[in-house]
Amino acid sequence: MTGQRPSASRRAAIYARFSTELQRDQSIEDQLVLCRTAAHRDGLSVVATYEDRARSGASLLGRPGLEKLLAAAETRAFDVVVVEALDRLSRDMADLAGVHRRLTFLGIEIRAVHDGVADTVTVGLRGLVGQLFREDGVKKIRRGMAGVIREGRYAGGRSYGYRPTPGEPGRPQIVEEEAAIVRRIFAEYADGRSPRDIAGELNREGVAPPRGAAWNASTINGNGERGNGIIQNPLYSGEIIWNRVRMVKDPSTGKRISRPNPAADWQRAAAAHLAIVDPDTWERARARKRASLAQGPEPRGPRRYQRSLLSGLLRCGACGSGMAKHDNANGRPRIRCSRATESGSCTNRRSYYLGPVEAGVVESLRAQLDQPQLIAEFVKTYHEERRRLAGADRNARAKSERRLAEIDGQISRMVEAIAQGGAAFAQLRLKLEDLDRERRDLAASLAAAAAPANVVALHPHAVASFQKMLEALAAELDAGASPIEHAAFRQLVETIIVHPAARGEEPRVEIVGKLAAILDLSGLGAPAADRNGTNGGFLVAEEGLEPPTQGL
Repeated sequence: MTGQRPSASRRAAIYARFSTELQRDQSIEDQLVLCRTAAHRDGLSVVATYEDRARSGASLLGRPGLEKLLAAAETRAFDVVVVEALDRLSRDMADLAGVHRRLTFLGIEIRAVHDGVADTVTVGLRGLVGQLFREDGVKKIRRGMAGVIREGRYAGGRSYGYRPTPGEPGRPQIVEEEAAIVRRIFAEYADGRSPRDIAGELNREGVAPPRGAAWNASTINGNGERGNGIIQNPLYSGEIIWNRVRMVKDPSTGKRISRPNPAADWQRAAAAHLAIVDPDTWERARARKRASLAQGPEPRGPRRYQRSLLSGLLRCGACGSGMAKHDNANGRPRIRCSRATESGSCTNRRSYYLGPVEAGVVESLRAQLDQPQLIAEFVKTYHEERRRLAGADRNARAKSERRLAEIDGQISRMVEAIAQGGAAFAQLRLKLEDLDRERRDLAASLAAAAAPANVVALHPHAVASFQKMLEALAAELDAGASPIEHAAFRQLVETIIVHPAARGEEPRVEIVGKLAAILDLSGLGAPAADRNGTNGGFLVAEEGLEPPTQGL
């Protein structure tokens, strides 16, 4: 391939992956050993390894190890990618072809241990086989689950009120303590109580929820289209219904999402021994649910409002949950803790006017940016931490260089001994090979290692830009206009924490901001993650950029 290094000096990166948590974690180590052996056999120096544990090969998304490998490939950190088999990279034809095309463009070769160098034909064949194997596995799993239902066994996940029976898969048993809560929920819902009130009462009594930290209205009410939620679970009435939804993977995000299936595709089986709710209560609850669905979707939380300057940034100081617009009082929007609204499990139940919080945040940021000495103090602290990390890198580099010198000395002495006839080559050959592999690996890793990181500088243009933006925001608020979302503002502000206040008092507001937004990370050896603003550190209220703002 044009532009490749001589074989003896070519650098290799190893990638390993296994699919599910049911597989042995040792699988990664086995793959790494196999790939490392193959790399050394081919005269390659292994400079990096990347791995993804319990990650599906159906998508490139959600695989941090592969993402790091592809990012390193852009910097030409290695010349060859070694994998046990091509399906470790992907079990999707299009994705595997895309990875091959991308690495080939960068002049990087893909080698599979058993298939050798990957070319267009190999990638096409292996991609097709991998995708067919994955899709065939899905069909077989669904066929097996359908058989479980036909036998009268349960094929779903654990439902609240039941637990697995040891040694009898698909035959759950009732947990009476949880079953009593299920009966109570059905009875109260059938009598007209709202799911939000029921959830709040359970949280106040300290009843453990099915999952998470608290009961929510959605836990009880569920989704009418998908048929989930406690009051829509037919298992409580003694009937198993399977295949109401199917899981598909969104190719743009890699996330699995559920989609409802037509009722004709549902599979039913009687399971009277699993009934928890009596038929009369079940029918009354279902009748109420059907009536509510006929009237349209039930409210699932605070009413929707137009996005504001602080949308998505507000956090409750008592529980850490998000805060959302709750209502309008005298024509002015008020915010409230979402957890307090949804489940009543947060003690911060007050509502606060949004306008003063917005104005106070903008004014406080403007005042702090007018004091560059505070920002300079943060930059100083950042510099010190970067120097500390750079020192650690230098120590590691010096250790590697010392070891490399020791190996060179050992090899020289052994070669001299063989040349003078003082030792038999056959006796030292294996030792020489081991030392030579270690020497090549150390030399390659030192060559690939980044230079010690330099410190960064305060970016005056960024500070001036933020000052102008904040002036414009303040003018909008003073004029009574609805503030729009400003990209620069969100680059600076990470979170707005609203701490609870006694009735009649204004809340204390804490601003947490991103340090990277006001640092010059455009060069000077700063890591790529710092340069794009994703790893630049934080400016936390009470310790730097913005002290707690009183009286908002």
